[in-house]
Amino acid sequence: MKTPEQLLNNVIGQLGGVGKMIADDQDAFAVLTQMKAARSALNNAMNSYIQEHFWEFMRECDDKEDACKRFLAELLSN
Repeated sequence: MKTPEQLLNNVIGQLGGVGKMIADDQDAFAVLTQMKAARSALNNAMNSYIQEHFWEFMRECDDKEDACKRFLAELLSN
């Protein structure tokens, strides 16, 4: 399984490719498809990071209601 850092590096590579596609004035549908793929890859990287650090987040929430609320707000926000 790839680490969150590896997944994030993949996203960076995808975004570089999207930037090149835009600079080369490639087909708009192809660009949008690649943007959606990059967004999905970023979501996967974020989920992997959360899974890896979940208990760390929870320890910070111990007796700290504001920290827990902030954590949950970040998870649920777009």
